[in-house]
Amino acid sequence: MDEPRIKVYGSATEITIAANAAGLRDLAERLTGLADPELRGGYHEHLEGGINLEDGSISLILERDDKV
Repeated sequence: MDEPRIKVYGSATEITIAANAAGLRDLAERLTGLADPELRGGYHEHLEGGINLEDGSISLILERDDKV
């Protein structure tokens, strides 16, 4: 299986998340985890360029907010 590869880039009005198939599965798993009924609003994950994201990516925060 391929390594997950995710890149996040954008402007003031538009954000793009581009990923290979493994990266899309990784994001889906992270989002499914955030939707777990055991978690409450405020739980979040940070994804950073060069760590969880491809070099040159802007940081991405996935947050559960039950008030939205």
